[in-house]
Amino acid sequence: MLTELVGDGVAVVRLHRPQATNALSLSLQAALSRTFQQLSADERVRCIVLTGGDQVFAAGGDIKSMDDCGPIEIMKRHTERVWAPIERCPKPIIAAVCGYAFGGGAELAMHCDIIIAGKGASFAQPEIRIGIMPGIGGTQRLVRAVGKFNAMRILLTGRPICAEDAQLMGLVSMVCEDDQVQSEALKMARQIAAMPPLAAEQIKEVVIAGMDASLDAALMLERKANQLLFATSDQKEGMSAFIEKRVPRFEGR
Repeated sequence: MLTELVGDGVAVVRLHRPQATNALSLSLQAALSRTFQQLSADERVRCIVLTGGDQVFAAGGDIKSMDDCGPIEIMKRHTERVWAPIERCPKPIIAAVCGYAFGGGAELAMHCDIIIAGKGASFAQPEIRIGIMPGIGGTQRLVRAVGKFNAMRILLTGRPICAEDAQLMGLVSMVCEDDQVQSEALKMARQIAAMPPLAAEQIKEVVIAGMDASLDAALMLERKANQLLFATSDQKEGMSAFIEKRVPRFEGR
């Protein structure tokens, strides 16, 4: 796995197991976990792009490492702890998806906040075809993204869907030409990184928390977060710049 700070507040995390179509081995999952812990704490980073490169995002879990496992061994892997730094990352994450995003790869993309996919990308939860089911949030995040009936079709058939169908369902934010995925993801990441980071973090936190709350509770979270932002220097800078018709400079304070 490769991590690069590309400037303008953007970090790029690239899965790099070309010999195994970026299958999510235990060591790769652990590296992802450490990387997102570090990026969450790095004040230079305001937005993260997660990609597998131009050919494949991630073609699922490492089946060979699970073939002879029993339930206790699988339980002791505690994937919920390994993936927690991605799930709880306070900074916006953009998945740049080319090629396959299958199984754990699709689940990894669904841990992100925005998914940009190439026209040749495809998404699947094929676990049922080998006698198991998604175990890293695939059933729960998928149904929240595309609804019960689309999710059931994907989960129970194990068949892939193309990027354009995924966008129609609500799983993908944007579809573009395959050779434009990386540049479009970086362009959007820089746009987000130029925004006030405290506001971006509050938006992400409230959206995610509000999804599982009642509307009244979610609206209360929104009001409180909005009120809190009026204590920031960035709020003062943003409104002053708007009134003065100049470009604001947000410092995350």
